[in-house]
Amino acid sequence: MLWFKQGLCFLPVFLVIWSSFTFVVTYIIALFRHDVDVIFPYISDTGANPPESCIFGLMTFVSACAGTATIYARYKFVEKLNEEPRMVKTSLNKATLCLGMMSCLGMCIVATFQETAVTTVHDLGALVFFVSGVLYIILQSVMSFQAYPRGSSVNLCRARMGIAVIAAVAFFPTVICAFFVKQTTLHRNTDDEDYPFHITSAVCEWVVAFSFICFFLTYIDDFKLFNLRVRTEFAE
Repeated sequence: MLWFKQGLCFLPVFLVIWSSFTFVVTYIIALFRHDVDVIFPYISDTGANPPESCIFGLMTFVSACAGTATIYARYKFVEKLNEEPRMVKTSLNKATLCLGMMSCLGMCIVATFQETAVTTVHDLGALVFFVSGVLYIILQSVMSFQAYPRGSSVNLCRARMGIAVIAAVAFFPTVICAFFVKQTTLHRNTDDEDYPFHITSAVCEWVVAFSFICFFLTYIDDFKLFNLRVRTEFAE
């Protein structure tokens, strides 16, 4: 059997590839249309103007759907691992599921409300996405260690924790420096007073986003181990 047909590993594979394409494709289109600067625009800047805004919205929504499916499948996998012996608290697994779903909701808000059209709602969605996402991968890393040696190898657990630390460290400059960015135009000048804050915030935003992608990449081996089935029963 081909490796991507084993279990449910196609879910994180699709999520990683599609999400990467979402960021890269919209950036390239915006770049060729001269809608953004070459050096580290905000991710949302690359999807601010049509036609890239339409592509960004559609592809981000698909990523959110794939993320929802992957997060739920991970929740059921941990639940199955935890049947005997009980190594991970059920409440922790459920809390992590909720955080993951909130992050996907934030992604949908970002995709639906463009940065230049409804800035406040867009920024709120981005904040929900990043805060929930960072907390999700941190708690998933903790649960991976708790479930060891069942499930993931110790090296994979360490890799997840390392990615989670990078995302958490990069998250704070993303948000803090963004508060000092006064100019809202898509094109920036290096002589602008707030340019250092802008470039720091934008670089860290890309780091956090690709940390999420790298984290889901670590799910591939785990997802080879199980399948999910839906059972239909008549209502009594």
